Parts: sequence; structure tokens; C-alpha cells
Amino acid sequence: MYVKIDTTMEKIKESYHKHFTDRQFLISLGTAFFFLIISFIINFYAGTYATENASFPVTDIILSNIRIFDVDGIFIYGPFLFFVFVIVISFYNPKRLPFIIKSIALFIIIRSIFISLTHIGPYPIETVIANVNLINKFTFSGDLFFSGHAGVPFLLTLIFWENKILRYIFLAYSIFMGVVVLLGHYHYTIDVLAAFFITYTIFHIASYIFKKDKVMFYDSL
Repeated sequence: MYVKIDTTMEKIKESYHKHFTDRQFLISLGTAFFFLIISFIINFYAGTYATENASFPVTDIILSNIRIFDVDGIFIYGPFLFFVFVIVISFYNPKRLPFIIKSIALFIIIRSIFISLTHIGPYPIETVIANVNLINKFTFSGDLFFSGHAGVPFLLTLIFWENKILRYIFLAYSIFMGVVVLLGHYHYTIDVLAAFFITYTIFHIASYIFKKDKVMFYDSL
């Protein structure tokens, strides 16, 4: 068992040494992180704008017919645990990093455009999220359409489609978070349902724009 672990660690070290001495890989990875930072900045201003201009709430076929559930903890900390998991499986093989990071950054930017266009107010009996400073930097009451909690895991589902275990883990988590945001009345039903269709398109846009990164990613599976 220990020999197997040592062999695995050696392979990981060799992989990191190979890629982090490759100029082209470093450029791609650096571009990915830069793209991600830009996406966070755009998301912040888009969310702020949408919240400041939010109008009145509307009725919803599900939210109007179910009581609110206390799912604050899952809503806040679930994504953190999810991203820790994504980071672990991504850093296990550095070839995966550029395509994953660029795809998520593209997702954030496209979602920022969507939330800037229509400013429906949050459902009136939405729960109040506890004051968690880090969450408040990226979560706004007006950034409703479309759901990132359901969309990002589904994006990872499509990215890791060739790996059956990870595919089903990400898909199950995506559906689970879609249910959670509805139970907590954080999103309208259309926000959740539309996330799957829009994310599917985002994945194909990313696959087209970042062809070389996608090829490198699939080499790692």
C-alpha cells in the first residue's frame, strides 16, 4: 500500500515538474487565473448593480406553494466544501487546471451579463443570510438569474463527463443545490431550471474557445 502511495506521489511530482517548466503551460495557466480574477470583478459590479436596481418580486409556481426551510448553512458552506473538492481533484493533475479555471471564469462572466439585464426582486419571504463577510462579497440579493449554485456543479458535470464517478457526483450535487435554493427561497424556479440549459451552452462555448486547454484536460482523464 505504501509503495503504491509513494509511486502515485512520484508521478504527481513528475507531472508538476514537467508542466511547471513548460512555458506554454505556464502562460495558459496564468491567463486562466487572470481571466478568473477579471470575472470576479465583473461579477461584483454586476451583482451590485442588479441589487441596487431590483424591482418588485413576482409569484412562482413552487415558491408560492411551499413554506420556507432553514437551509442557510448548506447554502453558505456547501459551495466552500464543493470548491475544496474541485481544487483537490484539479490539482491532482495540473493538466486539468487551465480548462477548468477558464470555463468557470467564462461561466461567471456570462452569468454577470444575465443578472445585469433583468432586475426582479428577491422573493419576499427570502431568509436572511448570516453576516459572513466573504460570502457577502460575492452574493447579492439581486443576482438571481440564473442560479450559480446549480449551474457551476453542472458545468463540472459536463467537463468531467468522461469520468463516470465524478460525473454523477457533480450532477447529484447540482440537483441537490437546485433543491436547496428553492427550499430556502433564494432563487425563483426559472433561475434553477434555466441554469442547466444555459450552462450546457456555456460548456460548448468554452470547448470552442479553449480548444487546446480542453484537449490537454482530456489527456489527464
